[in-house]
Amino acid sequence: MQKIILYTTAGCHLCEQAEELLRYVASEVAVEWQPVDIADDPSLLERYGIRIPVLQREDDGSELGWPFDIDGLRFFLSV
Repeated sequence: MQKIILYTTAGCHLCEQAEELLRYVASEVAVEWQPVDIADDPSLLERYGIRIPVLQREDDGSELGWPFDIDGLRFFLSV
């Protein structure tokens, strides 16, 4: 199972869209994600503040930043 961190924050409509894509892909691919609110950590806020939503694979640390579509997400999870 692929494990993903979803960097997000409250009120981020793009983050909500990214999570919808994750839910859809989860019906096809074994994926589990953990939302992490960047507002809770100053270093994450500095790193991802204007880039969210960002997905990060736990196995290799690679990142997929917004914008991405369903095909880009599938590829990111399969590599």
